[in-house]
Amino acid sequence: ANGFVVSAGEMGENITTRGVALLGLPNGTRLHVGVSAVVKLTGLRNPCAQIDRFQPGLLAAVLGRDTNGGLVRKAGVMGVVLVGGEICPGDEIRVELPPTPHQPLERV
Repeated sequence: ANGFVVSAGEMGENITTRGVALLGLPNGTRLHVGVSAVVKLTGLRNPCAQIDRFQPGLLAAVLGRDTNGGLVRKAGVMGVVLVGGEICPGDEIRVELPPTPHQPLERV
């Protein structure tokens, strides 16, 4: 997007997703990936200048500002593996929300 060609894994991510609005999920959300793997979301990925070494200008593309001028991080989320397992391209991802009240993901 935004004129950048980025393939899966090229920004250092371990899992690349499609069709899951990760940035809007609450802290503590569990992602069930494939048959058995479970990842618990812990925060927003805080992109750094290393991303610009991959492609100049990419850092600016994964950062934005909200209507109040606050920084919006769009580079992905961080999580911890609760249950390991083999995952494959095309595996289903099931989202399990934590109990309410939900807390937004914060910078990690």
